[in-house]
Amino acid sequence: MDFKDLKKIVDLVKENDIVEFDLQDGEFRLSTKLRGSDPIYVSAPATPAPAPAPASFGGEAPAPVAAAPAADKPSVKSPMVGTFYRSSSPDADPFVKPGDIVEADTTVCIIEAMKVMNEIKADAKGRITRVLVENAQAVEFGQPLFEIEPA
Repeated sequence: MDFKDLKKIVDLVKENDIVEFDLQDGEFRLSTKLRGSDPIYVSAPATPAPAPAPASFGGEAPAPVAAAPAADKPSVKSPMVGTFYRSSSPDADPFVKPGDIVEADTTVCIIEAMKVMNEIKADAKGRITRVLVENAQAVEFGQPLFEIEPA
């Protein structure tokens, strides 16, 4: 699919007030979701971002790391390397907070990888007990993001 076709599809989605649109052709995937005045996100297969450079031995101390979840508690884990965001924009409320009840298809955060915003679902029903990652923090594949108490 070339850029002109992609632009036509996005324009049609906007013009017709389509709230959600998903197209998959082989490995290419176009997914748009319109939330009020939020931008439309276009995504393709996510590829891992390069690992962050190791910290230097001088200068600032590294930021404290959140405690790992208890071994007996399930958690929502990062499916990719990227940057963790708790909300769709800096001035928006977080998708979820401790105490919220979530379903398997509830969006709990966004992970930006290679300039693509990927919505992460809870994949389990339960109650969020802890947020294990700070907003705008780099995350690794398989890193626990939220602790969930099964419902």
